[in-house]
Amino acid sequence: MDSAILIPTRLRKGRRVFFGVGLAISLSTVLSYGQATTVSKNEPRPNAGDDALIPLAGGPPLTAREEEMLRLIKGLQERVARLEAQGGSDAGDVQPAAEGDNQRSSQARLLEASIVSLPRVDAPASLAVPTFHTGVSGAASAGATIKNPLENNGGQDAPKTWGAYTPNFGYKVANTELGDMSVSIYSYVRYLNQKNLAPTYTNYFGVTSTLQQRQDVQINKVQIKFLGWMLNPKLRYFLYAWTSNASQGLGAQVVLAGNLSYKFNNYFTLAGGIRSLPGTRSVEGNFPFWLGVDTRLITDEFFRPSYTSGIWASGDITKTLSYQAMVGNNLSTLGVSAAQIDNAFNTVSSMLQWEPTTGEFGIGFGDFENHQKLATRVAGHYTTSTETAQEQPGQDAFENTQIRLSDGSVIFTPNLFKPGTTVNTLRYQMVSLDGGFKYHGWAFEGEGFWRWLNDFTGPGTAGLPGRYDTGYQFQLSMMPIQKTLQLYSGGSHIFGQYGSPYDARIGTNWFPYKNRVLRWNTVALYLFRSPVGYTSVPFPLGGKGWVFNTTVELAF
Repeated sequence: MDSAILIPTRLRKGRRVFFGVGLAISLSTVLSYGQATTVSKNEPRPNAGDDALIPLAGGPPLTAREEEMLRLIKGLQERVARLEAQGGSDAGDVQPAAEGDNQRSSQARLLEASIVSLPRVDAPASLAVPTFHTGVSGAASAGATIKNPLENNGGQDAPKTWGAYTPNFGYKVANTELGDMSVSIYSYVRYLNQKNLAPTYTNYFGVTSTLQQRQDVQINKVQIKFLGWMLNPKLRYFLYAWTSNASQGLGAQVVLAGNLSYKFNNYFTLAGGIRSLPGTRSVEGNFPFWLGVDTRLITDEFFRPSYTSGIWASGDITKTLSYQAMVGNNLSTLGVSAAQIDNAFNTVSSMLQWEPTTGEFGIGFGDFENHQKLATRVAGHYTTSTETAQEQPGQDAFENTQIRLSDGSVIFTPNLFKPGTTVNTLRYQMVSLDGGFKYHGWAFEGEGFWRWLNDFTGPGTAGLPGRYDTGYQFQLSMMPIQKTLQLYSGGSHIFGQYGSPYDARIGTNWFPYKNRVLRWNTVALYLFRSPVGYTSVPFPLGGKGWVFNTTVELAF
């Protein structure tokens, strides 16, 4: 071949290295049947876009496939030129799209999607595979050693790796110009000891129940998540399989669910599918970043709504003000079939959050982030729903939030209030207000709850007065060893017509790798006549006394 493509021998540092490698591989593949010449070290480096479509004089005419690949090479060179002209941050400074705003991540996604090794001219197109992916701490060229950001190996090089990793978003297993996919896993192993609980419980109506004083080890939850975008970075999916292994044989023990969303801008995202109604702080979408592993205080558990199918909107109103609003089928869809749901969209839940000081309170409870400036938060929630007995999940079901009185009795129980009286439908309304601060590893967070049950229908319900309950909870935490050791305490109290249950707890969290991917949680919990409980949480319905559990949690 009379003309040769200039291949630079001196590659610039940073992202030019990766583009150069990708382009060199592409060019050498296209011209593998020709004779290449070596460029002198003193010759100038061609600008991006130069010579991308130089005619191959003296050789056979280019095939359609060769012309197509040369056009692709020119496009890649133009991208290099544009990125170099923009200046800006290196790939390592850009967070993946799943973690932040799409505009902030477009350059990193372009870098990943652009650098691919082209197949040989005589090879099938399906053999084209990415040569590398950027990691959470930056990009690496093909064949290079990628340091594991979670591993401290005394300065020794980590094994060669492939694929991007982002905490809580998992490992990126596909990354193309038409979409990407990450796989994330959440699970924990828990030892639970309830042997110090009272063996029986008598509710407000004089019914005595025997409590099972459990002692067991369970791999309690396994959640496998698939998340990413398709066709447009604003069109996102979040699909998952979720099991409650402590509830084997019960309704909704295995759940396959998820949702789809489209982010129009920072002010408005529209989504549909299954998610938690944002009726209290713990169901806003901050799981699993709680002080305890997959467990709330009993007051939150008593008042909160649960997971349901529906549509919702979320976004920022200002830099410090954000919202969530959802219209759903009912308060809890887990264990409830579509045939059991009424045909009215009367379940509505909303949240308005204000972060007046920094605008960055951080996700979850506690100050793992170690705020150097005082961070504050105030938020309000409102939920309303017309519920029927059929729309309530079966007793002890996975994540069940049956509507109960403050003694733990399910309000739809026949003859509960008097013989011949059965509530078939009711209206549930609940308001919660929460607030807190974080500063230098310290955090104090509290929440108040108000719930009304009225508009009863059913045999004997004429003249049945409405039920009103209130409650509060608080949690205090500190990090005596930054990003390693956390100490916390908390308590909650319910004030109702049928009893005033409460709980208190003290616990520790140890983060051996100085991140939230792996933690060891240990907690001692005192219960007084708990009105809630099921197999996947450490407290049983009616529990009175001490409960101890220790848990190893993995969330990546």
